[in-house]
Amino acid sequence: MAVHNFKELIVWKRSVDLAAEVYQAVSVFPQDERFGLTSQIKRAAVSIASNIAEGSGRNSDKEFVHFLGVAKGSAYELLTQLFIADRLGLLRPESTDELMNKVEEVQKMIHGFQEKLKK
Repeated sequence: MAVHNFKELIVWKRSVDLAAEVYQAVSVFPQDERFGLTSQIKRAAVSIASNIAEGSGRNSDKEFVHFLGVAKGSAYELLTQLFIADRLGLLRPESTDELMNKVEEVQKMIHGFQEKLKK
């Protein structure tokens, strides 16, 4: 199978929701973080959904699996950045936990979808 409609993929929808929640969470970061951690966190969050969408339009499931791997890597990057933000006291602990749980849920969904496409 080749092209998938990314807008119908639950994993894409969840990753878009996650990106929106991340944007809201970092909106309270200090102004001097705008070009630092805030920017990195936003880019990683957007990258997850973007790579799922990009991969869905590729010519083969093998290519899609590759882009899902990139999306999963961005999710790990986002987890690390959220951990750092928490360490710096930039996020409320309950907000950090909730976001990290959602990132991990998306990671699991991506992994499961990769496995399905490999078969």
